[in-house]
Amino acid sequence: MDGQDQIYDYQSPSEMTYEPLTELSNWASSTCHLLPVVFFIPEYRAMSDEEHHFDSKADAGASKTYPQQAGTIRKNGYIVIKARPCKVVEVSTSKTGKHGHAKCHFVGIDIFSGKKLEDIVPSSHNCDVPHVNRTDYQLIDISEDGFVSLLTENGNTKDDLRLPTDENLLGQIKDGFAEGKDLVVTVMSAMGEEQICALKDIGPKN
Repeated sequence: MDGQDQIYDYQSPSEMTYEPLTELSNWASSTCHLLPVVFFIPEYRAMSDEEHHFDSKADAGASKTYPQQAGTIRKNGYIVIKARPCKVVEVSTSKTGKHGHAKCHFVGIDIFSGKKLEDIVPSSHNCDVPHVNRTDYQLIDISEDGFVSLLTENGNTKDDLRLPTDENLLGQIKDGFAEGKDLVVTVMSAMGEEQICALKDIGPKN
């Protein structure tokens, strides 16, 4: 049997395995005079960062804080000290040693407990800063066990907050409610905690 009558073991493209292009090219050159050759070249590409979908436990609390360089945090700002959201009441910067880095000394007050906390951080390092939000609610009722009932914007009630521990604010809320006034309280929230922090007297009830 001469070369023209030689029978080739031809595999259809669907039966082919994707081999290196050099082997594919050699195979094509030996068969192209008998059969039309169609190349099926798979597309190989690296998965981009946007296509990675990994669940991370670290992401769960990421929205509670954001990073900020220590040297840019000022008095009356916020910072997380010992895992507590604090308002900065004092900040000073000092250098340590001849080749030392500048360091920031923060004094903060826990925005919920009022406890004083301190921390020292290199000025070039990032600190965690809490997202602090304030929301106004109309006071509807005060229960005997110290919980308040608040009216939300969508008409529902919020019943999971206690009266504040600050004696002055507590007295204003109780007295205004007893007098039948329409009261609006400001609720401060940060890092998963909430607390009534202010009172607005909007006049007597109609």
